[in-house]
Amino acid sequence: MLRTSAWIAVLATIVAVCSFALKASAAGPLQPGAAAPNFSLPSQEDTLVSLAQFKGKWVVLYFYPKDMTSGCTIEAHNFQRDLPKYNELNAVVLGVSLDTVESHKTFCTKDSLSFKLLADPDHKVIDAYGVPLSGMGPIKFAQRDTFLISPAGKIVKVWTGVNPNTHSDDVLAAIAGLNGDQKVQP
Repeated sequence: MLRTSAWIAVLATIVAVCSFALKASAAGPLQPGAAAPNFSLPSQEDTLVSLAQFKGKWVVLYFYPKDMTSGCTIEAHNFQRDLPKYNELNAVVLGVSLDTVESHKTFCTKDSLSFKLLADPDHKVIDAYGVPLSGMGPIKFAQRDTFLISPAGKIVKVWTGVNPNTHSDDVLAAIAGLNGDQKVQP
Protein backbone atom coordinates (compact mmCIF):
# COMPACT_ATOMS: atom_id res chain seq x y z
CA MET A 1 0.00 0.00 0.00
CA LEU A 2 1.32 3.40 -0.99
CA ARG A 3 1.78 6.00 1.71
CA THR A 4 0.06 9.34 1.52
CA SER A 5 3.25 11.09 0.43
CA ALA A 6 3.66 8.55 -2.43
CA TRP A 7 0.07 9.19 -3.56
CA ILE A 8 0.67 12.93 -3.51
CA ALA A 9 3.79 12.46 -5.67
CA VAL A 10 1.85 10.30 -8.13
CA LEU A 11 -1.00 12.83 -8.34
CA ALA A 12 1.46 15.73 -8.75
CA THR A 13 3.10 13.88 -11.66
CA ILE A 14 -0.27 13.23 -13.31
CA VAL A 15 -1.28 16.89 -12.95
CA ALA A 16 2.06 18.03 -14.39
CA VAL A 17 1.75 15.70 -17.38
CA CYS A 18 -1.86 16.72 -18.04
CA SER A 19 -0.98 20.41 -17.76
CA PHE A 20 1.84 19.99 -20.28
CA ALA A 21 -0.48 18.18 -22.70
CA LEU A 22 -3.10 20.91 -22.37
CA LYS A 23 -0.52 23.66 -22.99
CA ALA A 24 0.83 21.84 -26.05
CA SER A 25 -2.62 21.41 -27.58
CA ALA A 26 -3.68 24.94 -26.63
CA ALA A 27 -0.86 26.36 -28.75
CA GLY A 28 -2.96 25.71 -31.86
CA PRO A 29 -1.92 25.94 -35.48
CA LEU A 30 1.28 27.65 -36.59
CA GLN A 31 0.74 31.32 -37.37
CA PRO A 32 1.66 33.56 -40.32
CA GLY A 33 5.31 34.53 -40.28
CA ALA A 34 6.49 31.13 -39.04
CA ALA A 35 8.79 29.05 -41.19
CA ALA A 36 6.82 26.13 -42.63
CA PRO A 37 8.15 22.86 -41.16
CA ASN A 38 9.59 20.61 -43.85
CA PHE A 39 8.15 17.12 -44.19
CA SER A 40 8.19 14.01 -46.35
CA LEU A 41 5.03 11.92 -46.57
CA PRO A 42 3.85 9.26 -49.02
CA SER A 43 1.26 10.24 -51.62
CA GLN A 44 -1.52 8.18 -53.15
CA GLU A 45 1.14 6.89 -55.58
CA ASP A 46 3.20 5.65 -52.58
CA THR A 47 6.03 8.04 -53.46
CA LEU A 48 7.49 10.46 -50.93
CA VAL A 49 6.48 14.08 -51.33
CA SER A 50 8.49 16.72 -49.53
CA LEU A 51 7.73 20.38 -48.95
CA ALA A 52 11.28 21.15 -50.14
CA GLN A 53 10.30 19.92 -53.64
CA PHE A 54 8.11 22.99 -54.04
CA LYS A 55 10.56 25.76 -53.11
CA GLY A 56 9.78 28.74 -55.32
CA LYS A 57 6.06 27.87 -55.52
CA TRP A 58 3.06 28.76 -53.42
CA VAL A 59 1.97 25.70 -51.46
CA VAL A 60 -1.61 25.18 -50.33
CA LEU A 61 -1.22 22.64 -47.53
CA TYR A 62 -4.69 21.64 -46.52
CA PHE A 63 -5.56 19.23 -43.72
CA TYR A 64 -8.87 17.41 -43.80
CA PRO A 65 -10.70 14.84 -41.66
CA LYS A 66 -11.37 11.75 -43.80
CA ASP A 67 -11.23 10.45 -47.37
CA MET A 68 -14.54 9.92 -49.15
CA THR A 69 -16.70 11.81 -46.66
CA SER A 70 -19.10 14.47 -47.90
CA GLY A 71 -17.32 17.68 -46.83
CA CYS A 72 -13.88 16.33 -47.72
CA THR A 73 -15.10 15.22 -51.14
CA ILE A 74 -16.61 18.65 -51.85
CA GLU A 75 -13.39 20.37 -50.80
CA ALA A 76 -11.22 18.04 -52.90
CA HIS A 77 -13.48 18.43 -55.96
CA ASN A 78 -13.24 22.22 -55.70
CA PHE A 79 -9.44 22.12 -55.48
CA GLN A 80 -9.41 19.73 -58.47
CA ARG A 81 -11.75 22.01 -60.45
CA ASP A 82 -9.44 24.97 -59.77
CA LEU A 83 -6.08 23.28 -60.48
CA PRO A 84 -5.54 25.28 -63.72
CA LYS A 85 -5.96 28.50 -61.73
CA TYR A 86 -3.46 27.30 -59.10
CA ASN A 87 -1.01 26.40 -61.87
CA GLU A 88 -1.40 29.88 -63.36
CA LEU A 89 -0.53 31.36 -59.94
CA ASN A 90 2.55 29.09 -59.57
CA ALA A 91 0.84 27.18 -56.75
CA VAL A 92 0.51 23.53 -55.82
CA VAL A 93 -2.21 21.90 -53.71
CA LEU A 94 -1.32 19.20 -51.17
CA GLY A 95 -3.95 17.48 -49.02
CA VAL A 96 -3.05 15.75 -45.74
CA SER A 97 -5.10 13.45 -43.54
CA LEU A 98 -4.63 10.56 -41.13
CA ASP A 99 -5.77 8.18 -43.89
CA THR A 100 -3.45 5.59 -45.42
CA VAL A 101 -1.84 5.56 -48.85
CA GLU A 102 -4.33 2.87 -49.90
CA SER A 103 -7.30 5.00 -48.79
CA HIS A 104 -5.90 8.00 -50.71
CA LYS A 105 -5.40 5.82 -53.78
CA THR A 106 -9.03 4.71 -53.65
CA PHE A 107 -10.29 8.28 -53.08
CA CYS A 108 -8.22 9.68 -55.96
CA THR A 109 -9.29 6.94 -58.34
CA LYS A 110 -12.97 7.10 -57.40
CA ASP A 111 -13.13 10.90 -57.58
CA SER A 112 -10.57 11.58 -60.35
CA LEU A 113 -8.29 13.64 -58.12
CA SER A 114 -4.90 14.39 -59.68
CA PHE A 115 -3.21 16.52 -56.99
CA LYS A 116 -1.24 14.90 -54.18
CA LEU A 117 -2.97 13.54 -51.08
CA LEU A 118 -0.45 12.73 -48.37
CA ALA A 119 -0.82 9.99 -45.78
CA ASP A 120 0.00 11.00 -42.19
CA PRO A 121 -1.44 8.15 -40.07
CA ASP A 122 1.10 8.85 -37.29
CA HIS A 123 0.11 12.56 -37.41
CA LYS A 124 3.71 13.78 -37.50
CA VAL A 125 3.01 16.61 -39.96
CA ILE A 126 -0.41 17.28 -38.47
CA ASP A 127 1.29 17.76 -35.09
CA ALA A 128 4.16 19.82 -36.56
CA TYR A 129 1.65 22.31 -37.97
CA GLY A 130 -0.44 22.32 -34.77
CA VAL A 131 -3.59 21.00 -36.41
CA PRO A 132 -6.00 19.78 -33.72
CA LEU A 133 -7.25 16.20 -33.73
CA SER A 134 -10.74 15.21 -32.71
CA GLY A 135 -12.65 11.97 -32.55
CA MET A 136 -13.72 9.33 -30.12
CA GLY A 137 -11.53 6.62 -28.67
CA PRO A 138 -9.01 5.28 -31.16
CA ILE A 139 -10.70 6.92 -34.17
CA LYS A 140 -9.15 10.35 -34.79
CA PHE A 141 -9.61 13.04 -37.43
CA ALA A 142 -7.60 16.15 -38.29
CA GLN A 143 -9.42 19.46 -38.17
CA ARG A 144 -10.08 21.13 -41.52
CA ASP A 145 -7.22 23.70 -41.51
CA THR A 146 -5.17 25.14 -44.37
CA PHE A 147 -1.77 26.80 -44.49
CA LEU A 148 -0.69 28.99 -47.39
CA ILE A 149 3.08 28.76 -47.69
CA SER A 150 4.98 31.37 -49.70
CA PRO A 151 7.56 30.52 -52.37
CA ALA A 152 10.18 31.40 -49.73
CA GLY A 153 8.83 28.77 -47.30
CA LYS A 154 7.01 31.03 -44.84
CA ILE A 155 3.44 30.59 -43.68
CA VAL A 156 1.57 33.66 -44.90
CA LYS A 157 -2.05 32.75 -44.18
CA VAL A 158 -3.91 30.21 -42.05
CA TRP A 159 -7.53 29.15 -42.30
CA THR A 160 -9.06 27.12 -39.47
CA GLY A 161 -12.33 25.20 -39.55
CA VAL A 162 -12.89 26.11 -43.20
CA ASN A 163 -16.08 25.87 -45.25
CA PRO A 164 -15.35 23.19 -47.87
CA ASN A 165 -17.87 24.73 -50.30
CA THR A 166 -16.01 28.04 -50.69
CA HIS A 167 -12.51 27.31 -49.47
CA SER A 168 -10.75 26.94 -52.82
CA ASP A 169 -12.14 30.32 -53.93
CA ASP A 170 -10.88 31.91 -50.69
CA VAL A 171 -7.38 30.44 -51.17
CA LEU A 172 -7.18 31.53 -54.82
CA ALA A 173 -8.21 35.07 -53.85
CA ALA A 174 -5.52 35.17 -51.13
CA ILE A 175 -2.77 34.02 -53.50
CA ALA A 176 -3.86 36.45 -56.20
CA GLY A 177 -3.91 39.28 -53.66
CA LEU A 178 -0.46 38.40 -52.30
CA ASN A 179 0.90 38.16 -55.85
CA GLY A 180 -0.70 41.49 -56.70
CA ASP A 181 -2.11 39.53 -59.64
CA GLN A 182 -5.77 40.28 -60.19
CA LYS A 183 -6.02 38.59 -63.62
CA VAL A 184 -6.83 35.20 -62.08
CA GLN A 185 -10.32 35.28 -60.67
CA PRO A 186 -11.61 32.53 -58.36
